[in-house]
Amino acid sequence: MKPRLVIPIALCAAIAVAGCGSSKKSSSTPSATPPASTSTTAAPKTQTGGSKLQVAADASGQLMFDKTSLTAKAGKVTIDMSNPAPVPHGIGVKGNGVQQKGATVSQGGSSTVTVTLKPGKYEFYCPVDGHEAAGMKGTLTVK
Repeated sequence: MKPRLVIPIALCAAIAVAGCGSSKKSSSTPSATPPASTSTTAAPKTQTGGSKLQVAADASGQLMFDKTSLTAKAGKVTIDMSNPAPVPHGIGVKGNGVQQKGATVSQGGSSTVTVTLKPGKYEFYCPVDGHEAAGMKGTLTVK
């Protein structure tokens, strides 16, 4: 009597699993279409333009940067300045209606400035009193 019960139970279980499987297939097919259109919509949202630039203060303590010119793409531009010098320094950007400066940092520190720039010429400089006038500046060209 026990062997007869095993066969009908196994048969019912197989039918139930087969029924669930076909139901899942039909429901997953329609939902696969919307994510494809969603990812197509998300593609234009990627950020274009902009640059991340590196510059350093002169390690000997002279009032100058290791570069006198930088180039960036229009958009969000970040300049990170490391300070290996024993003199405090910072980084700033100005020109074309923009004037933004980062923190003044001591030896071993890093000063960062982030600005949104249109194509044109700008100046990057050290905002510590007297440093820009002494020549601690350069040209930032944005294309």
